[in-house]
Amino acid sequence: MKYTPFWKRLGWMALIWTGSVVALGAVSMIMRFWLKT
Repeated sequence: MKYTPFWKRLGWMALIWTGSVVALGAVSMIMRFWLKT
């Protein structure tokens, strides 16, 4: 197993975290819009 630099792992973690937060926000907005109509 090749050792990856710390900043690269941190970047991947931040990217995945940001993606999950954006996905959760989009789902909640869609649900709110869907429940309103």
